[in-house]
Amino acid sequence: MIKETAKPKAAAPAELDSGAVEAIVHGTHGDPFAVLGLLEAGSGLVARCFIAGAERVEAFTLDGKPAGTLARRHDAGFFEGKLRIRKRQPVKYHASNTGGDWWVVDPYSFGPVLGPMDDYYIAEGSHLRLFDKLGAHPIHHEGAEGVHFAVWAPNARRVSVVGDFNAWDGRRHTMRLRRDTGIWEIFIPGVHAGLPYKYEIIAPDGVVLPLKADPFARAAELRPANASIVAPWLDHEWGDAAHRAFWAATDARRQPISIYEVHPGSWQRGEDDGFLSWDELADRLIPYVVDMGFTHIEFLPISEHPFDPSWGYQTTGLYAPSARFGPPEGFARFVDGAHRAGISVILDWVPAHFPTDAHGLAHFDGTALYEHADPRQGFHPDWNTAIYNFGRREVSSYLVNNALYWSELFHIDGLRVDAVASMLYLDYSRKEGEWVPNKFGGRENLDAVEFLRATNRAVYGSHPGTVTIAEESTSWPKVSAPVHEGGLGFGFKWNMGFMHDTLQYLSRDPIYRGHHQNDLTFGLLYAFSENFVLPLSHDEVVHGKGSLIAKMAGDAWQKFANLRAYYAFMWGYPGKKLLFMGQEFAQGAEWSEARALDWWQLDIAEHRGVQSLVRDLNRLYASTPALHARDCEGEGFEWLIADDSTNSVFAWQRRAPGENPVAVISNFTPVPRTGYRVPLPRAGRWREILNTDAGLYGGGGMGNMGAVEAIEDGAGAAARMTLPPLATVWLEFEPA
Repeated sequence: MIKETAKPKAAAPAELDSGAVEAIVHGTHGDPFAVLGLLEAGSGLVARCFIAGAERVEAFTLDGKPAGTLARRHDAGFFEGKLRIRKRQPVKYHASNTGGDWWVVDPYSFGPVLGPMDDYYIAEGSHLRLFDKLGAHPIHHEGAEGVHFAVWAPNARRVSVVGDFNAWDGRRHTMRLRRDTGIWEIFIPGVHAGLPYKYEIIAPDGVVLPLKADPFARAAELRPANASIVAPWLDHEWGDAAHRAFWAATDARRQPISIYEVHPGSWQRGEDDGFLSWDELADRLIPYVVDMGFTHIEFLPISEHPFDPSWGYQTTGLYAPSARFGPPEGFARFVDGAHRAGISVILDWVPAHFPTDAHGLAHFDGTALYEHADPRQGFHPDWNTAIYNFGRREVSSYLVNNALYWSELFHIDGLRVDAVASMLYLDYSRKEGEWVPNKFGGRENLDAVEFLRATNRAVYGSHPGTVTIAEESTSWPKVSAPVHEGGLGFGFKWNMGFMHDTLQYLSRDPIYRGHHQNDLTFGLLYAFSENFVLPLSHDEVVHGKGSLIAKMAGDAWQKFANLRAYYAFMWGYPGKKLLFMGQEFAQGAEWSEARALDWWQLDIAEHRGVQSLVRDLNRLYASTPALHARDCEGEGFEWLIADDSTNSVFAWQRRAPGENPVAVISNFTPVPRTGYRVPLPRAGRWREILNTDAGLYGGGGMGNMGAVEAIEDGAGAAARMTLPPLATVWLEFEPA
């Protein structure tokens, strides 16, 4: 057998043709790596470079050995010449003109950083460390310090990195195209962390696009500026191993989870009314959350976004913690500090859509790349945003990797996924004819379903202990069931029905509540069909909806009493808890992202009373297994009174194996009930562990002297007790 030998690569001509020179100096050459840098020419090497403004150029090796003098081929700064060195290697140039001299390390003399295995996994869509490969990363490469840039733009004619380091001149650092993946890359020596940059992209039709921010940028400029920032590798010594190990080894469904939802830009403000840094937030927010007894902080989206009133939900930098609160290292310190204090951190995550700002993802390479080209699939009418093309491998990988990124680099404990319903349905907010059916003629977005499943598989498979929570408002089945059981794979789902029904009930005058008993009982028909979080979120206190206290019916006394009774009703109801900031002290005004919460209201006794109640609710919920250990399972709940619409009374028991049961009784009228018969599951002493009418909370102090006695009365065990007006009482069984 004759062995075939590789044919030698044709040597480059000693002199580049003038047309190619013109293309280089005008920034239109499609493959500058083929003609610039060091190339074999005959029996030696030739060097070619474009150094704008240079009149003379000498070549040197990186260690300073003279390598040859280059001749100027074009007045704009194109140079070419044979070298005295025999081995291909990175070189640097000493350039000069009448104004002075300077050194330039030739980026085109370096080899690629990405390799064939990267190409393989990226093309397959299975690369789970894209954030280590794409974007801007300071590295040491072939003897030089610099930054490796890589970006996906498969349809572009040309992609260049621009920044202060090259006078934002797209001709100087045109990138190398890896044709198998559509990724452009370049290593630029001498660039360092902290510098701003963007990508200059020429579209397929030859149009130069507005400069684009890096989709994988790990830091960005503070708005209104919008360039990406070269971020250093995150260097943080984590001290949260015990926290992470606990959650990795436990079933989150059976743990107390009480979430404090926070907008970091308006929880509190600095003395100059500016944003607090992550370190300042850590000093204030973490101790407050610990004191209040919440187990989790959930931040509204912290990824970079250009428009404050979007609250972060229209993000242009999914991988960059917003510059509003300082560098990424500050966020890492915040998460670590929270973990050391026993608090978990959840991020609002927005993979459903993205804004169409010129510097963002929209028509990134001159084509519909991240979005669908057809506006019936790629444009969201509610938010005037673009919809990700979930069926494109590269787009799905971009988003899946982002979910992993926050867990991997910043140790976050969960992602609350925004607007899942808008992703699942092709006809979401669309009329007939405004949407494209799936391949089976249905309305389900099959690509989005697979993307969500892939995300949940990746997160739960790579980071045990991290939870995902769906904001999903429809009856889509098995949202929080595992993928292998046909579910979407989320850990939890927001119970939007609970929020809607209960707020509707509490807004009614107590005279009419008896006709709407079903508002509070209907939810138990489906309460265990998913693993639910009960949300009283930011969405309920914006856009003219008013605050929670303002939604309550009645005069001022009744409003506070209603809210206190409601909170205890909710904390006793099956499901994890979520409360938006400010509502823990019954802020009177509607929330605004433009200012801090009205902390001055804590000088008013009624507001302090609500805050004290929420603190005690969290403490009791966390310390009483009957109230949390079976939040997501029907065995943890049983109605005691569900049909007393005449008195608007509700009662149920919460229970867990081997634990003392707790009875929750709510009276949603302003009429006190004395001698009211409450059936209880066991005869004996039931200690009153919570009463929202207590004077400590701002109530009238009516109660049961600390306990009731349940006795057998022929119809089962029951206690004759006092139900305070507009109040909820918790009783815990005390064994003899």
